[in-house]
Amino acid sequence: MMHQMRAETGPDGATDSVVSWHIVRNADLTALCGKTLSTAAPVQDATRWTLDPDRNCHTCGALFLREAPYFPDEHTD
Repeated sequence: MMHQMRAETGPDGATDSVVSWHIVRNADLTALCGKTLSTAAPVQDATRWTLDPDRNCHTCGALFLREAPYFPDEHTD
């Protein structure tokens, strides 16, 4: 399953700063937590989830870990 991060933006849309990052499946507009996100919202690869954890949706993170239990690069010799 393909995951990506999609931003929740402020009330002025995608030109506003990112309020929170959510995880979506297959470029869907509904986050794992159930929040509906804008088509114009910034998107980034799910591997960036660990870079700024304070701005990530906790619920999306917990559900994402159930679907993708670890990043393979973290478990190499």
